[in-house]
Amino acid sequence: MTEHMSQTEQQASVISRDDVALVTGATGFIGPRVVQNLVNRGFRRVRVLVRPSASSSETKVLLQQAGQNDLQVIYGNLLSMDDCIAATEDARVIIHLAAGRGEKSIPDAYLNSVVTTRNLLEASLLHRCLLRFVNLSSFSVYANDGRTPGKRLDETWPVEQHPERRGDAYSFAKARQEELVVEYSKKYGIPCVMIRPGWVYGPGNTAITGRVGIGSFGVFLHLGGSNRIPLSYVDNCAEAITLAALVPGVDGEVFNIVDDDLLSSRQLLRLYKRHVRRFSSLYVPKFLSYSLCYFWERYSAWSEGQLPPAFNRCRWNSFWRKTYYSNDKLKKALGWMPIISTQEGLRRYFEACRRKDAHA
Repeated sequence: MTEHMSQTEQQASVISRDDVALVTGATGFIGPRVVQNLVNRGFRRVRVLVRPSASSSETKVLLQQAGQNDLQVIYGNLLSMDDCIAATEDARVIIHLAAGRGEKSIPDAYLNSVVTTRNLLEASLLHRCLLRFVNLSSFSVYANDGRTPGKRLDETWPVEQHPERRGDAYSFAKARQEELVVEYSKKYGIPCVMIRPGWVYGPGNTAITGRVGIGSFGVFLHLGGSNRIPLSYVDNCAEAITLAALVPGVDGEVFNIVDDDLLSSRQLLRLYKRHVRRFSSLYVPKFLSYSLCYFWERYSAWSEGQLPPAFNRCRWNSFWRKTYYSNDKLKKALGWMPIISTQEGLRRYFEACRRKDAHA
């Protein structure tokens, strides 16, 4: 156990080590690290809800990482109210990481992010023992329309009021999920903490973030330029989520998760080409990329959706507007510090990218 974890273990916690801590999405990208964090801190009743469709290898790896004696696995689906009731029984903390990723349609994303979250909240109300609900959201909920120039994007930044305009099912569902959690918190007094990570990267997520550019047109279009990328190495993100679940006195708060020493889009692309593989890219100046998004948006509206609004001004503002980021609140309120440096995180990320390319 690292010195950092030993110090964190000594902090006061909203739950005891014998209380049930439920983690959803435990076999995903971030989930296994959160489970490992809880076990490393000595929590003896960590429970995970795993879909029946999850591969046996995923569950086996999770058990091996955490230690079978420290982990209770419940197989179920968040769309089933009965499964949610069983999973939330005696749960004092719920860390809700499960979300509908990869869905192309807004109805599917809504079903697997919003409806599932409602089921989980409703189930927790039946047991009347929940001390904290931690909801994993996303930077994609921020409007970032340039109305606050010169300011770093922090937790006070306005959220998107019309997420449907972005044309992105995941962003829409995350915005509506947040609204639901806030509604339940106000209506039923559920203590909640909202977590909004930037781009979480590392082994297990080897794609190049769309904040750098897109490769949809036969050539990689570099759109980010000198913009900073809100990097969050997966272990650092998991550490922040765990602290958000345990540290007293932060109910009702929102926390952005970004690392120190953020790179620009141009720097990240250059390093990727150097350490993973070479490929052609074309830089698109901001005035041109914004214009393209504007005309795409207008044509999509004119054609009544025959051309999907995949590129629009809302997405441009979110991904490619020059923005600065802050993790001050995360450090001050939770005592968080990155446990993996950006240099080491990128080394591990590039190594994972090379391994994936070698097996492609």
